Amino acid sequence: MKKIGAMTRLILIALLLAGCSKQDDHAWLGYAEGDTAFVAAPQAGWVANLKVERGAAVKAGDLLFTLDDTAQAAARDQARAQIAQAQGQMGQAKASLALAEKELTRQQQLLRAGATSRQALDQARSAHDTAAALVAQIEGAQAQARATLANAAYQLSERDVVSRTQGTVQDVFFRPGEYAPAMTPVISILPPGNVYVRFFVPETEFAKVKLGRKVRVSCDGCAADITATVSFIAAREEFTPPVIFSVGNREKLVFKIEARAPGGLALHPGQPVDVYPF
Repeated sequence: MKKIGAMTRLILIALLLAGCSKQDDHAWLGYAEGDTAFVAAPQAGWVANLKVERGAAVKAGDLLFTLDDTAQAAARDQARAQIAQAQGQMGQAKASLALAEKELTRQQQLLRAGATSRQALDQARSAHDTAAALVAQIEGAQAQARATLANAAYQLSERDVVSRTQGTVQDVFFRPGEYAPAMTPVISILPPGNVYVRFFVPETEFAKVKLGRKVRVSCDGCAADITATVSFIAAREEFTPPVIFSVGNREKLVFKIEARAPGGLALHPGQPVDVYPF
């Protein structure tokens, strides 16, 4: 009985190993991938300071780099000076308007009393209208100067580039002393939520894959419960890419598939993975 029990255990172990081997043979091979966020300079300029390096963890609002702001600061100061000048002119213009209003009122009263001429009243009205027009002109100049100041302040703030996302700095393309053209990436960041898996399904098994289907992701040293949802299926088949190091699959026609998970996958881009359907 003991011999039969030992033999049974050996057969069961062999069957389990065969089942595991069969599952491994049918794994869909792939690798982790990530969509990198490229942080560009919104304006052209010389890079003045670099606040992060490769591998640094950043969060939204962190200062990444600054551009030289000499011209922008000068534009802001000029706008402030224009506002101050307009305010000084406004005080004098309002005083002149008040005096013109009094003179106009006085001439109107004198005319009713027959103590002045129509010509004197017209002159007083003209002086009043001129003073009022000058006040309106200065008010317009003040409004324009305030708009110029707001724009100058905004342009100045754009010289300090902050992160709009969280993640790990992947690369730095410009360093202090280098000229960064507008809209050209200076730093790249990989947000954790942008990490996904890209794998390749043989044509013979393509019917098993549907958008929205859950898959299990396995890799060396990974957690055992990594799951993802198929989010992309290539429209055309292709030859297995060289990055998939499998002699058995190298010459097969496959479909490229991508699967993602909310918040991203705890994997490193480039890391080989095995993918299994649920």
